Order: sequence, then C-alpha cells, then structure tokens
Amino acid sequence: MTGGNKMGESIYGLKRTHRCGELRIEDVGKKVVVMGWTHKRRDLGGVIFIDLRDISGILQVVFNSEYDAELFKKAERLRSEYVIAVIGEVVKRSPDTVNPKIATGEIEVIAKELRILNTSETPPVYIEEDSDVNEQVRLKYRYIDLRRPDMQRNLILRHKVAKIARDYYDENGFLEIETPMLTKSTPEGARDYLVPSRVHPGKFFALPQSPQLFKQLLMVSGFDRYMQITKCFRDEDLRADRQPEFTQIDLEMSFVNVDDVIEVNEGFIKRVFKETLGIELKTPFPRIPYQEAMDRFGSDKPDTRFGLELVDLSDIVKDCGFKVFTDAVNKGGSVRAINAKGCGAKFSRREIDSLVEFVKIYRAKGMAWIAVEENEVKSAITKFLGDDVTKAILERMGAEPGDLICFVADKNEIVYDALGQLRLELARRLDLINNDEFNFLWVTEFPLLEYDEEEKRWVAKHHPFTSPMDEDIELLTKDPSKVRAKAYDIVLNGVEIGGGSIRIHDQEIQSTMFNLLGFTKEQAWDRFGFLLEAFKYGTPPHGGLAFGLDRLVMLMAGRNSIRDVIAFPKVQNASCLMTNAPDVVEPKQLKELHIRCTDV
Repeated sequence: MTGGNKMGESIYGLKRTHRCGELRIEDVGKKVVVMGWTHKRRDLGGVIFIDLRDISGILQVVFNSEYDAELFKKAERLRSEYVIAVIGEVVKRSPDTVNPKIATGEIEVIAKELRILNTSETPPVYIEEDSDVNEQVRLKYRYIDLRRPDMQRNLILRHKVAKIARDYYDENGFLEIETPMLTKSTPEGARDYLVPSRVHPGKFFALPQSPQLFKQLLMVSGFDRYMQITKCFRDEDLRADRQPEFTQIDLEMSFVNVDDVIEVNEGFIKRVFKETLGIELKTPFPRIPYQEAMDRFGSDKPDTRFGLELVDLSDIVKDCGFKVFTDAVNKGGSVRAINAKGCGAKFSRREIDSLVEFVKIYRAKGMAWIAVEENEVKSAITKFLGDDVTKAILERMGAEPGDLICFVADKNEIVYDALGQLRLELARRLDLINNDEFNFLWVTEFPLLEYDEEEKRWVAKHHPFTSPMDEDIELLTKDPSKVRAKAYDIVLNGVEIGGGSIRIHDQEIQSTMFNLLGFTKEQAWDRFGFLLEAFKYGTPPHGGLAFGLDRLVMLMAGRNSIRDVIAFPKVQNASCLMTNAPDVVEPKQLKELHIRCTDV
C-alpha cells in the first residue's frame, strides 16, 4: 500500500474494523482500519505521531518516512480536527514510551495507508477536558464543544441512566406510554408555551408542563403502572438547573401509598448508581418532614453533607432588651442562628461584614453576630441582651472559643431563606462540602396549600390534585394552613431531583380542594373538565413521581449546570446561540395561523 490517495477520496469499500479506544495489547499484529479526528500532531523529523480520536478514546498512529516517504509527506498535511482513515498494523510500544494515562497506551498503529476524509478550519473551541472557553462560544459552536471527551462522557452517562430507567421500570411492571405534546392549556403553574392552530383560527395548543393529567387518565384507564421519559416545557426565567424544555422520568402507579412509591423509586436510584458509578447506596433513604427540614436547614431541599444547622432562639430572646429580636417574635416571626464553628477566630471584620451583606440578598434586614473568645464575647448586641440571655444563647448554640454565632430575625420565611443560604455560603467558604459524597433524603408532609398575598387566595403547593393527609382532611374547611399533603420530594446534595404525591381520587375532596383554590364549578370544569369527567367512571387510588433527568445526570457527572448534560441547551434568555432560535418567520406563515405581530 502507498499513501498516494487523493484528498477527499471516498471511503466506499473501506470498512472500519475498530474504534480508536478499543485496541489493546492483545491486538498486536492485527491489520486494522481506524477512523476519527486528528487530536494532536507531533512531527519529530522523519517520524510523525498522530493522536487519533473518536468517541471511544485516543489511539497513537505513527507515520515513518523510512517506511513510506510518500505516505509521510501526506501525513505532513494533517492538521487539528482533520477527519481521516488509517490502515495499519497494531504494534507494541517500547517500555519507555508506554502511556498509562490512556487505555491504548501500551500499543500504537504503524500507518500503511492514509485517507483524508475531510479537512477542518482551526476550531474556535479547544477539544480538551474541562475547557475554560467562554460558555457563549461553546454553545454557539456546540457541535465542536460536544467533541470534548468530558462532554461526550456526560451524554454517554445520560444514555446509560435512561436505559437503566427503562429496563428497571419494565422489570417492575411499568409500561412506557407516550402522552401528547400538543394539548390544552391548563394554567396553574408556570406560563405555558402556546402553539397556534392553523385549522382552528384563534385557538391554541399548549406544550405540556408535565404529563400530569394524562398519566392520571392512564390510571383511570387501568394501566396500573406507567412510565415515560418525556420532554416538558415551561416558559419561565432560567437558572443553572432550569431550561425551557427539560426531560423527566415520569411515573404513575395505581393502588399504592406513599411507602410504595418511595420504595420502588429508591430501588431505581440504587441500581442506577451501582451500574453507572459503581457506588453501592444504602437504602432506605432518610425521610424528613417538611417543617423539620425548614427548622433545621432553612430549606425544603437540604444539603446534609455538612452541619451548620439552624437553631431557634425565639423563646430565649422574646423578652430581651434587643428590639430587633423582640419585634420579630411578637409579630409571629422568629430569631434563629447558625454556629459557624471556628469562624470567630478565622474571619476578619471585613469577612463578617460581607456575611451581613450576603443575607440582605435574601430580604433579611441584616445579620447580628457574636464572636466567642476565650474569656469574653465580641458583639454589638450583647449589651442589649444582658448576661443571662447571652449565656443561654451560647449554651443552646454549643458555643466554644473561636466560634461565630450568626443571627437573623424576621418573618419565618425570610429567616429560613436567609439562614438557609448563609449555611451554604459558609460551607463553601469553609470547604466543608465533600463533592465525592452522595447524600439522598426524602422530604415529606409538605403543606398542601400556600396563601398568595397578592391574589388573596390559597394556591396549591404542588398541584390541585395532590391528596391531603388522611388525618388532616377535616382541616380543609377549618384551618387550611395546617393541612399536610401526601407529597414527597427526593433530594440529592441540596438539589431536588424528583417529586410527586398521592393524588386525590375522591370527588368530594376534589370539589373541596377546588373551592379552597377559588375555582367556581364552571372554572374547574373549563380548565380540567376532561379529567373530572373521567373521574366519574371509577378512579383507583393512585400516585406517582417524576425525576428530573437533567438534574440527576448533572449531579452524577459532577457538573454545576444542566447545560453540561444536555446536547443542545438554551441560554438564560431561552434562546439557542447555535441556531438563533427563536427567530422571525415568513409573513405567509403568520397569515396561515391568523396571527399579526405588533410592536410591544
């Protein structure tokens, strides 16, 4: 063979025998055909080494001028990201050239023939692990960014998680059933994405925020156990763990209680971590009632990889001489604190002041503090508290010399939010978070309802079909604020990765729920009529859960954004930098849809 093939020569008749990362020492002596991208090129004068890359890994290919001068001359034309095919022989590397960092490091391929299948301009994105290239550039040239090995590993992991989900739930009696993408708008959560209908002028489909109503209908239909890996759409502001379109592993089960739903889904999580990451998780996962989670961590999705728990001091300070504390308690709020162990000695006054400014981001008016020293305390508030109250606070906080006690006093929701976020900020500053640890837990017994001060009405904490706890049903008409839901979220390292509930299947309870939410009978039927009609014909008790596939894979891959585990994500303003979507359309298309655009 010679290297005289012309650039761009067809690969017809040339069949790849191995992927680059598959060859091993056992393959020495084999004639192989490998194809991929030139990852790196090293010309040592008379010998050219090419790192050939495909999705399976990297393989070293050698071109030697002594063996074939024409082939060597052709190899001199190779540049980064050229697509090539190489015919050659697998040989063992000499001991001093073995590369233990790659799976093919014991062997290399001596090239006998080279075909340049395609050339490449210099890529705007470096094809390397954890590139620090600006994310906007990465997303504009996403097809190149996805060549990076770490990005490819992320999507391979996503594929494996999805496959295990289908296998596991199939083995446990679930049927995968598709639900519609074009459906009726039933606004109750985020804004819907609307799709105008050409054949029904002035009417619109909505893209589903979830398959919630359809999966409940499947239970009415008698399918018993349903699952689906499905796209969902919400027109809302974005953040690191949110996209306008996202993917759920969606589930529903008939004739079950909370324990049944939790047990089967813990089994899935245990299996997926074992088969993808080789991690053996211990089940059952801890369960924490919602109110306990808020009281201890200031969050309904607590990160339990570290301490720094909140402590309620309201009873100690309610009658003290510090007006900020007493006013908060007298108005129905609370005074809570965190003991930042050792920070009184570690943090400068400037660092403590930065914590004061930090809690203000979360609506707190400020942060009081006490720095504990060996024989005294430093603080601007102890003169108002008095010795007895100060002593009682330090005792409850377990304070020791060197500690920093951080207080927030306000409405409970502000105290929880500010201290919950401060807890996370302190953990980051003190390097308390073990990124190799996976802490799962369930948060249960959520409030069924929340009162919306702006609209002056109750709204559903989850959705209108979530069932109240049996023992709280009578409170629906007496004190709705105290009603707990048969709802549950699964949390991993401070991130909600899934949530669900047992649904209402009793028509009388559903009617009471709609009344509480301010729906007239006509409004309820206008929004949810097809579901309510179905409920007339024998509805089994049922419940379910949905995992956020993007979030789950993000955490498993050790990433900080779901954009790193989605092939073609959107940016903060819900646009795609690569395709420039959304974009204008032809006037003819708008006319067909009976739509006229106006300047806003």
